[in-house]
Amino acid sequence: MRLFISLVAVFCILWSNVLADQIFPSHVAGTFGRSSREPKYKIEFHTEDSPYHPDDDQESVVMPNKDGKNFLCFLPKVEKAKTGKPVTQQNTSSMIVESEKRVKLKTPDELLEVLKDRCFLRQEGWWSYEFCYQKQLRQLHLEEDKVVQEFVLGVYDEEATAAFNQNLSDISTLKDPRSKDASQRYHAHQYTNGTTCDLTNQPRETEVRFVCSEPRAMISSITELSTCKYALTIQCPMLCKHPLFQEERPVWHTINCNVLPKDYKDSKVEDAHITMIMDSEDQSSYDSRE
Repeated sequence: MRLFISLVAVFCILWSNVLADQIFPSHVAGTFGRSSREPKYKIEFHTEDSPYHPDDDQESVVMPNKDGKNFLCFLPKVEKAKTGKPVTQQNTSSMIVESEKRVKLKTPDELLEVLKDRCFLRQEGWWSYEFCYQKQLRQLHLEEDKVVQEFVLGVYDEEATAAFNQNLSDISTLKDPRSKDASQRYHAHQYTNGTTCDLTNQPRETEVRFVCSEPRAMISSITELSTCKYALTIQCPMLCKHPLFQEERPVWHTINCNVLPKDYKDSKVEDAHITMIMDSEDQSSYDSRE
């Protein structure tokens, strides 16, 4: 029942957008979705010559346009997973497995090869940070473009990186159990044997995290996780080419509307006056098209 009410509410929001049209075309009239991961809805109108044929148990609602012409609209059946959330079109992991059956996907490291021989600089107040791919990460203080103070925060450690990933397949590495959100996934390299830390008497070390982000490769942040242990995040548009670094696509559900037959009778049908209050998020994500 709650799902039915929710669908009716979504439908009313969509309908309010198309009421301004004098003529209802037999194609998509509106779309709705709160976010990129939630299910989205669209209204499709059908002519009297080619009406939509609903299932026997499909819920329906009668709605008038601004001229008083009634339409009988059938709400989609939305399946729900055990978590109570609408099912997405494809599970990300299974999507990648199926993709790999058809074509060999590049690994994260293969996608990152374009960064070889490149260095990136980020200034944060007194300090600047220089990262050279698969070489080293330095913390610098510059005066008139000259290095006057320097700490090495780690040198690329191929063995430590391999050990970190040895129990992970390419898919598992990309899926990253640390986050279910594609926007927060990353591929990591280990940088060790940096300048000795005065506080721990141990070499500084850094985990370099490569994330999918447009529009260009750059250092986006550096954080000290614990004393002399760091995390450096690098934006990498090239990683966005891999599906596991992309947001999961939501299911599109269609609300099909027929012109209300003249002989239609339903004791539940009555003029409804519905007021919808949309929050800022709804308004910003609301989209329509003719």
